[in-house]
Amino acid sequence: MYTVEQGRVVRSKAGHDAGEFFVVVADEGNFVLLCNGKERKLDSPKRKNKRHVAVTSQILSETEMQTDCRLRRNLNKIGATAKEERKCPNKI
Repeated sequence: MYTVEQGRVVRSKAGHDAGEFFVVVADEGNFVLLCNGKERKLDSPKRKNKRHVAVTSQILSETEMQTDCRLRRNLNKIGATAKEERKCPNKI
C-alpha cells in the first residue's frame, strides 16, 4: 500500500465521519492515524484504514498543527474552500 506523509490533509470516505477533513499524524502500514482537533485531538488520534480516506494535495506544516486549536482553524479553512469549489466549480 502507498505511504502518506505526516501533515497531509485527507477526507474521510467511509464511516460516521464521511466527508470530514483530517490531518495524518502517522502512517502504520495499511492504516493511518488521523486528527481533526475537535472530536479527535492530537493526543488521541483516530486509526482508519487507508482505503477509507481520500488524499488531498494539501499539507499542513508543523506549526499549523501544533495545537488542536490551530489544527481545527486550518482544517476549517480547507473545508470552506472545498465547499465553495463544489458550489461554483467553474470559477473564472
